[in-house]
Amino acid sequence: MDESSFILGVDLDGVVGDFYGTMRKIAAEWLDRPVETLTKDVGYGLDEWGIAEYGGYDRLHRFAVTQRNLFRDMPPIKDAPAVLRKLSGKGVYVRIITHRLFLKYSHKTSITQTVDWLDNYDIPYWDICFIGDKVAVGAHLYIDDAPANIEQLREQGHKTIVFSNSTNKDMPGPRADSWRDVENLVLEAWEEWKTGTTSMFA
Repeated sequence: MDESSFILGVDLDGVVGDFYGTMRKIAAEWLDRPVETLTKDVGYGLDEWGIAEYGGYDRLHRFAVTQRNLFRDMPPIKDAPAVLRKLSGKGVYVRIITHRLFLKYSHKTSITQTVDWLDNYDIPYWDICFIGDKVAVGAHLYIDDAPANIEQLREQGHKTIVFSNSTNKDMPGPRADSWRDVENLVLEAWEEWKTGTTSMFA
């Protein structure tokens, strides 16, 4: 990478990987309930599934990662790998920024599964940052789905695309409802960056 590189900061869970769809299936097993009884319209902590009385989100998450290989086996969101390959091929510098190390004693498993998953789906990236404070990682444009991350990034003046799902439906745009939308928004922002112009990302 050099100073002429346009950096795209990419979140994984709920953006590139189908985190909520996969967690719904794992939670159904964990709760011993039919998957159809678990709503798809969830908030960030999955409270709608009634997991609190079973140990809460952290316990479900640990089970999903360590016993069901969540980060290795979840499918990607439609078109995500292909669009990232296309953007990378055009010269966009893809930087993965993910907060997957928030549970103690499972870091090696999380990292190994993540790298294996990225390689398995041929998802291009130049570097990967396992960090909660995404503001601390440089990028010209970010894409995320978590409302708290989006708010923090924007408050610090960072251009951020909302990747649409039920956790962020009240967040203002710009937003992408699909990875084809992501492609268009990234190319637009890249062109603005190259020419010094502004639009909805201002």
